[in-house]
Amino acid sequence: MKEQEDKEKIPTKTPRALREEEILHFWEKNKIFEKSEAKGKGNFVFYDGPPFATGLPHYGHILPGTIKDVIPRYWSMKGKKLRRRWGWDCHGLPMENEIEKELGISGKKAIEEYGVEKFNAEARKRVLRYADDWKKIIPRMGRFIDMEDDYRTMDASYTESVWWAFKTLDEKGLIYKGFKAMQMCPRCGTTLSNFEVSQGYKDIVDLSAYAMFKLEEGSVKEEGGNKKGGDTFLLAWTTTPWTLPGNVALAVNPKSEYVKVKSGESFYILAEGRFEALKEKFENPEVIEKVSGEKLVGKSYIPPFKYFQNSEMEHQENAWKVYGADFVSGNDGTGVVHIAPAFGEDDLNLSKTHSLPIIFHVDAAGKFIEAVKDFAGVSAKPKENPQETDIEIIKYLAGKGILFAKEKITHSYPHCWRCETPLLNYASSSWFVKVTAIKESLVEENNKIHWVPESIGKYRFGNWLAEARDWAISRSRFWGAPLPVWENADGKKRVVIGSLETFRKYVKKSGNKYLVIRHGQGENNATGIIHGKSNSGSFLTELGRKQVRDIGHKLKGEKIDLIISSPFERAKQTAEILAEEIGISKDAVLYDERIEEIHTGEFDGKTNDEYHAFFSPYTKLLTKRPKNGENLLDVRRRAMEFLYELETKYQNKTILLSSHEYVAWMLWAGTFGWSESQIFENKKEDFLRNAEYKELPFVPLPHNRDFELDYHRPFIDEIELLDEEGNSLKRVSEVFDCWFESGSMPYGQWHFPFDTKNFNPDKERGYPADFIAEGLDQTRGWFYSLLVLGVALFGKAPFKNVVVNGLILAEDGQKMSKRLKNYPDLSFIVDRYGADPLRLFLMQSGAVHGEDVSFSERGIDEVNKKVIGRLLNCLSFLEMYGSKEEISFKDLKKYALKSENALDRWVVARFCEAGEKISSSVESYELDRATRSLGDFVDDLSTWYVRRSRERLKSEDKEEARTTERVLRFILLEFSKCVAPFIPFTAEQVYLHAKTSDSSESVHLEDWPHIGPFDTDILSKMEEARKAVSGTLLKRAEAGIKIRQPLRKLTLSSKTLEGEEELLSIIGDEVNVKEVVVDTRSEALILLDTVVTEELALEGKARDIIRTLQEMRKKAGLSLKDKIVVGVEGVSSEILTRFEKIILSSVNASLISSQKISNPLLTEEVDEIKLSIAKAP
Repeated sequence: MKEQEDKEKIPTKTPRALREEEILHFWEKNKIFEKSEAKGKGNFVFYDGPPFATGLPHYGHILPGTIKDVIPRYWSMKGKKLRRRWGWDCHGLPMENEIEKELGISGKKAIEEYGVEKFNAEARKRVLRYADDWKKIIPRMGRFIDMEDDYRTMDASYTESVWWAFKTLDEKGLIYKGFKAMQMCPRCGTTLSNFEVSQGYKDIVDLSAYAMFKLEEGSVKEEGGNKKGGDTFLLAWTTTPWTLPGNVALAVNPKSEYVKVKSGESFYILAEGRFEALKEKFENPEVIEKVSGEKLVGKSYIPPFKYFQNSEMEHQENAWKVYGADFVSGNDGTGVVHIAPAFGEDDLNLSKTHSLPIIFHVDAAGKFIEAVKDFAGVSAKPKENPQETDIEIIKYLAGKGILFAKEKITHSYPHCWRCETPLLNYASSSWFVKVTAIKESLVEENNKIHWVPESIGKYRFGNWLAEARDWAISRSRFWGAPLPVWENADGKKRVVIGSLETFRKYVKKSGNKYLVIRHGQGENNATGIIHGKSNSGSFLTELGRKQVRDIGHKLKGEKIDLIISSPFERAKQTAEILAEEIGISKDAVLYDERIEEIHTGEFDGKTNDEYHAFFSPYTKLLTKRPKNGENLLDVRRRAMEFLYELETKYQNKTILLSSHEYVAWMLWAGTFGWSESQIFENKKEDFLRNAEYKELPFVPLPHNRDFELDYHRPFIDEIELLDEEGNSLKRVSEVFDCWFESGSMPYGQWHFPFDTKNFNPDKERGYPADFIAEGLDQTRGWFYSLLVLGVALFGKAPFKNVVVNGLILAEDGQKMSKRLKNYPDLSFIVDRYGADPLRLFLMQSGAVHGEDVSFSERGIDEVNKKVIGRLLNCLSFLEMYGSKEEISFKDLKKYALKSENALDRWVVARFCEAGEKISSSVESYELDRATRSLGDFVDDLSTWYVRRSRERLKSEDKEEARTTERVLRFILLEFSKCVAPFIPFTAEQVYLHAKTSDSSESVHLEDWPHIGPFDTDILSKMEEARKAVSGTLLKRAEAGIKIRQPLRKLTLSSKTLEGEEELLSIIGDEVNVKEVVVDTRSEALILLDTVVTEELALEGKARDIIRTLQEMRKKAGLSLKDKIVVGVEGVSSEILTRFEKIILSSVNASLISSQKISNPLLTEEVDEIKLSIAKAP
């Protein structure tokens, strides 16, 4: 039953959706996007922020994606050359959390037990699991972007650029390792950046506690003692009772006044300003004296939890005393603050100032350590019940008699933005970018950026910058780019590496030198027959032997210590001849199957051509295996395992390897860690010719099990590095914050500075971006990381213009939720309406300037009908009545512009006005304003120009009809270019049907229309005429006279329309008045003669008949070209006699009968007149 319901919800693709898919196929088949990227001269730089591919695209992706499509399309049409390259954000907690869920494990310890290599392999395998879906959905939404040559933040080339950035910042003194209080997710086991923390605040109900800290006897005596001998307590209020076991001090404000209150047999000290608020919590309170905060400083107290009182801690002598601190307020809590340095920023700073001990009574997993015996293993802030542990702590205080009071509080508490675990404020070591050192430059550069809306950049982002703190960029996680920092055993020497070349210098080396030679010409080479088995023969030819002997003379100078050969005969013979030539015993030649020829399996004994035909395209060699054979990756694995074994087995040897072309190719591929694409980029016709040798510059590098360069853990840490003195170096364990990586995309995507073809700020190549766009949530994410890294590295902002979009909410104003199913699926909308209506709905909404907007299917349907539908109706009208004249664009434009007809002149001027507004709006990045201009013009074109020009296009006057057709065709053709960035499918449809003999292949290969000076005079006059029409129709309505009833005269008092007979005629026709005159002396702006004569009444009746017949044609499903015959009963013969011609031409009829016709398609009655229609024979 449920399956049936689900099927019913899936719409059949509408004709509009199918037409869009046909156009998409046309683009892909003819490579329209690729051709559009090839055109243009001046550069326009666009950065596309990388999304996660951990799920399918949704409306939140389509909105910014459409903005990022409209702007580049426009500038491409304006003659700019621009690169639109897709990227993927591959690293970070989101991906790790997904993998943990799928593997059924949780937390860092579980990952380490599972195995970091296996865990990261799962991440790599699954990170792009939805990539193929994205590659279908994004183009289906009409977006032009290269998703094949994509960049990925997990690629080694990208990571090397990230390393370079880190190294450069370090050299500028902008990197440091610090110990700071940071928000930490105990489930994820890592700290979070300020931006990440800001994303996860939730209002929760917690329990707060007023704890009693008993002053030691000595401290009480110093104060003069208590007259009745009771204990004295300092009262401290905390919203995090779980931190109390880690208490090491209390803080008061030395400038504040405190009071000593007697209640019962005990005495309590709190801020004077808080006594009234807390008075009711005391039993018969009596203030017995005032105490200055300064006098409280230095007093000792007994800790409420004694787990660490007798332990040996650094600075223990300074623990459990009262200290002065300016951050303490006498107007909050009790004016006494409990200090647990491991769990608070102010607390940690105070501990640094006064050398206080730091107690980590809760570990990085968020659980109490064993030393806290009563709570060992308990979660400090359980996700399922955040109050649970605080309740137990409060019970403990109460049991010890040191709980003064408790109360519930509702406050905003930070949660992990991914796993929703409550965060802990935790003192941690992290690597930081010293943002505070460049804050002024950041603010200055931000002021140069054009933000849309302006308020985001000026206030939300600007204020954030003004208060910016240093940026924690390291994470104690697994799936991420590793920090390129190595330290010696005592941590005193640190090496920061910024490139693979530098990395190679520090790698521990064997001192071996490797030479690789391809065997001399074998029989297989001479005959073209494959010998892919070691026992299949294929000896050296005579030429081959000579080649080897000749090269042997050159090898004498290499001082070879060892020859290792493939066991294939042609390689063995090569090795033996060389041994003889260079003076090494043949018995000393070693053989290893791991460097033998690629196994060709079923193709052994067949021709090279047959073998290579199996791999089509050629790149299939990498992964495709013939039966019983190998692929190139198989060869790389065995050859590189052999090479790494040599590196550990021998030292300071010169080793010659006698092998085969593909093996040599894969040895180089493994030595440099080439990616799959690089393997073929670095392959010439023959990687090594017969008897050619080269030195293999092998140095151990971090690699995965396919021997592809891979900097991820654990591979990066398997390579031993040595400092200049030969001491071992160990890498710090952290990985980069993924925001550092995504902020590196301007240069990371192009592997700068190691490749400067596409990016080089010194030459203003690829930097800064002319335009970027993302959602409002990125103000503290991608926008921030881009700006910090850009200014720090290159001295100026990385983008000039930025469009910030708001959220797309469900129709009820709530957040879109898969669980609640409160929004229609994206595929449903596209299959029902097409992509263009959705694009236009989004672009005309407030979401394109930072406002949250509720999704509305009705809104999509409305723009579909009012804009796209009307535009296509105009095209249909042209196709139905146009002659499809073969004409050049130059001639079409010439004829269209020379028309003297007022409507033609007006529509041309109106198009120029609209085109100018659209252009200026896009260039100021106000897309909603641009789409309003677009929609307004379609409305004018459809409801005024085309409606008013119907009869002209159908006119028997061929010249008038041709002129009207040319004007409409010219307007549709030019306007299709203006709407191409917004509704690309519809624009293409209009363009392909209206194009001239010399038009481009696609509207998206056209230039933006050239709009010069235009006739503003006709615009103002036509506007006046339309106002007159509106006013007259209102007068008719007030008089109760329907529009089909002709009237005699209309008088207008308008200087603008004086002498404009053509416009007056249009007005008269529009309001159904026989005569329209202008009398500027008239006091009334509009004077309408509403007297209906008998003659006018007859004409009105005829018009009723025409209107009804036109509606009947529609109901019968007739096309405009279908001729009909009409039957009219119950009407005077005078009407038929006088108005027969008008009726026939108006409804495309060939005959009117005064009797009912036979076999009518439809019959209707209006005002006692019976009408029937049938198709004309």
